Amino acid sequence: MSIQWFPGHMHLTRQAIAERIKAIDVVIEMLDARLPGSSANPMLAGLIKGKPALKILSKQDLADPERTAQWLEHYNAQPGVRAIALDNNNKQPAKALASACRELAPNRGGMDKPMRVLICGIPNVGKSTLINTLKGKAAAKTGDIAGVTKTEQRVTIADDFYLYDTPGVLWPRIIVLQSGYNLAASGAIGVNAFDDEEVALELLAYLMAHYPNELMARYKLATLDGLSDEQVLEAVGRVRGALLPGGRINTTKAAEVVIHDLRAGALGRITLETPEEFALWLAEGKKADAERAARKEEFAKAKAQNAARRPRTRR
Repeated sequence: MSIQWFPGHMHLTRQAIAERIKAIDVVIEMLDARLPGSSANPMLAGLIKGKPALKILSKQDLADPERTAQWLEHYNAQPGVRAIALDNNNKQPAKALASACRELAPNRGGMDKPMRVLICGIPNVGKSTLINTLKGKAAAKTGDIAGVTKTEQRVTIADDFYLYDTPGVLWPRIIVLQSGYNLAASGAIGVNAFDDEEVALELLAYLMAHYPNELMARYKLATLDGLSDEQVLEAVGRVRGALLPGGRINTTKAAEVVIHDLRAGALGRITLETPEEFALWLAEGKKADAERAARKEEFAKAKAQNAARRPRTRR
């Protein structure tokens, strides 16, 4: 099932970004280092209109360091783009973004030409936490659920450095199926927009293929050989005491455990996609989306033809 989540305030945020971008020197897009491709907003490319872009891979302390290096190389190879990885709670690396912005816009600085930076990203990616680290106090609200920030905030980082924080924003339709699952697992999508069990099963299937040792260690599983993702979910429920009357497994509770453990880093340093994997998923998503659009167009054409052939009734 395709996962979608686009509340009304996100439409307003998109409009606000399009307007604000005109007076911005550098655009920072925060990405979740555990899912850099899925957490990159495809809508942003059209909005920034050639502005220098800094990609920040946040929560790097929760991500696989080898895969983070792959993603940094991937983004740094793109023209007009720089990428760095940060742990939001570490003040020294966080301050590196200020110097990175000045390098991207060397002609800005001083009271006559203050640096104007827009920071954006998906919900719950850590923007507000980073801003508070830069500011040195709670300048922006933070939370562990999607959609805490609802309005634009301007934060003065230095006398000549203004940072505009925007609410987290997704895009109207997620065409990459796996991205929907990864975004839901990470906490970027509202809880009412997806089924916990479905997301947990997709997550377990990926972990079984790419991080089996971490999975077995966390849930004290002797082996994964011959087990399906459904069986592993039941095993998690059994180990963690997610039981119903009669000894049946509460798979909903077990799914919540798996998702929580990923978000908390209890499974270890996990990254749910590589640049190559995401490129393949994106190509498949674009193909499916084009086929969907073609079917929609054919349906509309057939409907119009039927309407044209229908005899008019006289009054």
